[in-house]
Order: sequence, then C-alpha cells, then structure tokens
Amino acid sequence: MNLSFLILIPLLTLIGIMLVNGKTARVVAFVGSLLQLGLAIFLLFAYMHERGAGNVSSVLFEETHPWFSQWNINYHIGVDGISIAMILLTSVVLVGGVLVSWKMEYQSKEFFFLLVLLATGAFGFFISLDLFTQFFFFELAVVPKYLLISIWGSGKKEYAAMKLVLMLMGGSSLVLISILGVYYYSAVGGVGTFDLKKLGTIGFSHEIQMFLFPMMFVGFGVLSALFPFHTWAPDGHSSAPTAASMFLAGISMKLGGYGCLRVAMVLFPEAAHAYSPYIIILACIGILYGALVTVKQRDIKMMNAYSSVSHCGFVLLGMAMLTKTAIVGAVLQMVSHGVMTALFFAVIGMMYERTHTRMGDQMGGLLKVMPFIGTVFIIAGLTSLGLPGFSGFVAEMTVFVGSFQVQDLFHRSATIIATMSLVVTAVYILRAVGISLWGPIKNKEFELLPDATWNEKLASIILIASIILIGSMPFWISDLIAKTTETLFSAVIK
Repeated sequence: MNLSFLILIPLLTLIGIMLVNGKTARVVAFVGSLLQLGLAIFLLFAYMHERGAGNVSSVLFEETHPWFSQWNINYHIGVDGISIAMILLTSVVLVGGVLVSWKMEYQSKEFFFLLVLLATGAFGFFISLDLFTQFFFFELAVVPKYLLISIWGSGKKEYAAMKLVLMLMGGSSLVLISILGVYYYSAVGGVGTFDLKKLGTIGFSHEIQMFLFPMMFVGFGVLSALFPFHTWAPDGHSSAPTAASMFLAGISMKLGGYGCLRVAMVLFPEAAHAYSPYIIILACIGILYGALVTVKQRDIKMMNAYSSVSHCGFVLLGMAMLTKTAIVGAVLQMVSHGVMTALFFAVIGMMYERTHTRMGDQMGGLLKVMPFIGTVFIIAGLTSLGLPGFSGFVAEMTVFVGSFQVQDLFHRSATIIATMSLVVTAVYILRAVGISLWGPIKNKEFELLPDATWNEKLASIILIASIILIGSMPFWISDLIAKTTETLFSAVIK
C-alpha cells in the first residue's frame, strides 16, 4: 500500500475546497474526510494481513525519497501498530468535526480549509520516520489552531489563541533543539541522520541521553498538557469553535503523547528510566489537579477542558511506568480519550448552539426536549468516568494494571493516587448530567428547542460506535498496539 495517499487525499481535498464556493466546501471536506476514513480502515486490514502472512518487520509499507540530500533529510514514511491506531483516531475525528460544522456560515470555505490542513499535518506526523519531516508536519498541525480560535472562537479568543501558540511554539523550540542535537551526535563519518530507524540502533551515550531527553520529552509534553505546562489547554479548548475543540483535544494533544512515546523514549531509553520517577510525579499531579479543578467548573465546556488535562495524565503515567501493559494502556488512552473528548465537545457545542449558554446550572430538563443530544451527553460522560463497556474503562484499567505490575512502594502508591481521580471524575460528570439534563426545564424558551439534525446525529453515531467498538471488543486494537510495543520498546520495558 502507498502511504502517501494518506497525505495526497487531504491535499486534493484542500485544492477542491479552494476551487468551490463556501456552501460546496463543506461537501468537498466531507467527501474527502470519508475517503480518508475508508483509506485508514483499508490500511488497518492491509497491515493485519501482512502481519498474518508472517511479515515481522518493525515498520511496514515503507517509502524513502530524498528531500534535502545535502543534510540527509528524506521523505521517509512507514507505519506500525501504534501509528495506525493514531491514523484511525484522526480519520474518525476529522469526519465528526466536518459534520458538526455543517452549518458554519462565516467564512466557511476558509474554516474547512484550515480544518483539513490541520488533519493533513497530523497524518503526516504519524507516518513520518524522518525526524525533520516529522517536525515539519508537527508544525503544520499547530499553525491552523491559532486562526481557528482567533477567527471563529468565542470569549477571550485572541488571548486564548495567542497563549496556545506561544506555549506550543515554546515546546516546538525545545523539540527542534533536541532534534538538531540528535543529528549532531549521530554523525558518523561526518554525516548525521534524521532517520528514526537508524537513530534507534545508534545507542547514544548516557550523558547525551540525559541532556537531550528532557528537552524532547517536555517539548512534546507541552502539547500533551504535561503539568505545569498545561495552562494553554483550558483556555484554548473553551474559546475554540466546536470542531477546533474536537481536533485540539482529540488529535493535537495526541501528537504530543505520540512524540513523547514514539520518539523520546525510543531514542533515549536510559534517560527514560532515569527520568521516569519525575514524569510519574508530574503525571499524578496533573491527573488529580485536573480532576479537582474540574469539579469547580460551572461552564460545561471548561469542565471538559480541565477533564482533558486529567485524562492526558493517564497517558503520561502509562508511558513513565515502562511496562508493556502500561505502555499499551497509554496508547489505548490516547485513542479512547481522543474519540471520547471529541464526542463530548461536539455535544456541548450542540447544546450551546441551541441554549446560547454553557453554564450547566442555567440549563436543566434538556433531556425531555432534546432526547438524542441528551443521550449523547450521557454516553460521553459515562465514557469519561470509565464505565465498563466503553473505551474509557478499557484504556484506564490497562494503564492501572500495567502500573501496578511494578512491585515497589513508589510505583504502586502513584497508581493508587491516580485511581483516586476516578471518584472525582464520577462526581463532576454525574453532577453535570444532573443539573443540565434532569429536573424541570428552568427556561421556558428551552421547551421549543430542536433536537439534533441529521449531520449531528451522524457525527455522534460514528464517534459512539468507535467508543463501543473499543470498549466491547478491545483485543483487536490492544493486540495491534502490543505487538509493536514488544519490538519498539524492548530496550525500555522493565
């Protein structure tokens, strides 16, 4: 299979959007996103077929083409089980984001262009095996966020957009410095390399690893809401338009987690072991802090924003535990949280569009008026609190089981502390459901509110189906991730 189609289809979609008017742009974006989702599903089956046929290569469907030969920069792409999971996530969220934005009227052509451009960067990032190429796509997936929030956002949108970009660019600077350091120290015969497969076999000295790992991990970690560099996330999520919030939490934050896991920990295994206690401490703080602050939120969109900080802490916790099961759980959590939070932001956007408020205590009784939207809100909430049968339970339990496998007081105490957040999560989720959906209708104007439209229903069904598929039949994706984990992290796993 030619992986370049994962970039070519979004590029053709972008060209199509530029050639049509605003109303037709949404159709072009939708068709392009469906083709991309179909290609991602085909890629999954092609990958599983290759593995079933006995192909044991660490990366499949590789392509290498010179880009800047004088600096040994190549267009080198390929996929493993982890990257395929991320590609599937991006494809599902892209379709959902386009559908919930169907009625976008203000500069709709530009809006859908930026939305697809952001997804293009994400696809390129997940398939890149050249550090420089990967960094290029990483930045491509960051730039559109500023415009999406500052133009189509709400509230303090200019402040939120600027804060997001400044913090993410700060993180990008650290990543770039570490990449250049890797290139410099990898020089053999005077020629360095950005090739991830070659870099993984070099074996950097302990001193170099201890120097470069913190910059790379923190740089990517900023995008993954690593405490205390998480403060851009609540402002960015709450001010962004619905689709942008879905992308920001569902995809963009996963770029950071993927970079921490797939790049920093693989290239610097000794440093990963040395710094893992500090990462565990920061992850536990982020998990509890995010959950406790969420309890105080009256704004249900801000509630989900802080909840994302807490849930992304599980990703970092699973990575830092350095066991196979915990790392598999970390990837599952990235996928689960990506779909769940996209659904949550989508349904919050539907409610806000009709009620013109995001304050839960100003709602009440909405389930009677909007049964479909109310049901979707409940499903998203139950997934967030980890109810069995949904993806959140599978992902978080895998992280906890993998974390508890490390038999010492520090790691098991950290695991227990992290599980305490589940109780807090149940409190704010059940309260949000109760005050916004149950009881009498507080505002008479809400009695005539319409329920979900066809596009909103379709977006919700696609996202819910993904949540249930992972939650009720998790082995297909956990096995996909586990086989890659065994080979990719052999030098890291305890």
